[in-house]
Amino acid sequence: MNSTNKTVAGTASYYSFKPLNIGRFVIWAIFSIGLIVAPMLFRSSLALTMLSQIGYLIIICLSYNILLGQGGMLSFGHAVYTGLGSFLAIHAMNMASKGGLPIPLVLIPLVGGVAGAFFAILLGFVTTKKSGTTFAMITLGIGELVASMALMFPGFFGGEGGITTDRVYGSAFMGITFGPAIQVYYLIAAYCFVCTAAMFAFTGTPLGRILNAVRDNPERVEFIGYNTQRVRYFAFIIAGFFAGIGGGLATINFEIVNGADSLNVVRSGGYLLFTFLGGATFFFGPIIGAVLLVLASVLLSELSKAWLLYLGLVFMFMVMFAPGGVASLIMMNLRVAKYGKLRRLWTSYLGLTITALLGTLGAACMIEMAYHLQLNAALGPQLDFMGATLNTKAISTWVSAVVIMLVGFGFFELCRRRFARQWSQIQEEIEHEIKRGGAL
Repeated sequence: MNSTNKTVAGTASYYSFKPLNIGRFVIWAIFSIGLIVAPMLFRSSLALTMLSQIGYLIIICLSYNILLGQGGMLSFGHAVYTGLGSFLAIHAMNMASKGGLPIPLVLIPLVGGVAGAFFAILLGFVTTKKSGTTFAMITLGIGELVASMALMFPGFFGGEGGITTDRVYGSAFMGITFGPAIQVYYLIAAYCFVCTAAMFAFTGTPLGRILNAVRDNPERVEFIGYNTQRVRYFAFIIAGFFAGIGGGLATINFEIVNGADSLNVVRSGGYLLFTFLGGATFFFGPIIGAVLLVLASVLLSELSKAWLLYLGLVFMFMVMFAPGGVASLIMMNLRVAKYGKLRRLWTSYLGLTITALLGTLGAACMIEMAYHLQLNAALGPQLDFMGATLNTKAISTWVSAVVIMLVGFGFFELCRRRFARQWSQIQEEIEHEIKRGGAL
């Protein structure tokens, strides 16, 4: 906190303080502490694996958000740079384990980052020549091109089996070998914190600010003398660098890289989907998206074979009712809470939650029964779902599921309309308070 001594004529001297942004320090402290204590709270091997995946996916989703959220560039080929970073990282690890490359494991993610930036320099110059839909189509084409090349060059990409490695090489440093999963997690956590801080700092740089301007009004940016293609190009390289770091960390975590899985468009679509669900317009939105991505791919996929269908439905409803993602919902409610009006909404939120769960339960029963009849018919008509046994061939079961779904969503619509009226009234009151405060 900085202070200056000022003197006013006829009065005693006083001190004027320039306050520090304490809130920002608190948030970053909470983030760092969370990374440190997370494996202490969740001790199972599955939890540790999920935490490691969340760590490097935070980096990848934030790097993608440099393109989508900050630059307005819809990319369908971000997996190219994470995947190529992974392949260069695993080749570097294999060379280092044989003594051909004197590089410690802690620097392997930087090898992936340099590889991602290198390929972003090569491919990004052509890609960023265009914007909008054309940019998206170019990235899609490049993604498909690189994915097909993975099968054409098995010497580098390892063919269908991929390339394996061993992360335990060289001499141990202070007992750290990176053999145990907990040591790998803390390596990923350290990179996650540093890369997150670096990408946040990027948002405040002149390049980061002008990138936002290119997203919002490229014609005006051209008018004031900036080359919009060059701005997009530099941002593309930075995004490729951090994407490569994330790919290198994924290589260390799994010790295998497969071209069919790491380079395909489905992987790029996953980054796009969950960055959007988290909230591309807010910096912390992709962090939420990374957490949701791991929960969906690890937990939800184990609970149901129809998890992709559920994911698609969630995405559709988010686009319809909350296009700003989960982060926008959090920020809107924080605004309401700031003015002390959130307590007026708790009954509406409770009603929305209960009715939504009821309607979702009915719909889920129908989906699971349909999947059972299509995929598991040989196991008989009985289906265990949510602690209950459902007879997939009984008409009464289907009728009950339909009734529960219709009743749930019907009452949900009634609660939603009531909530919409309350929300509109509260927003009007907040705007009135803001105008009254400005007038005073």
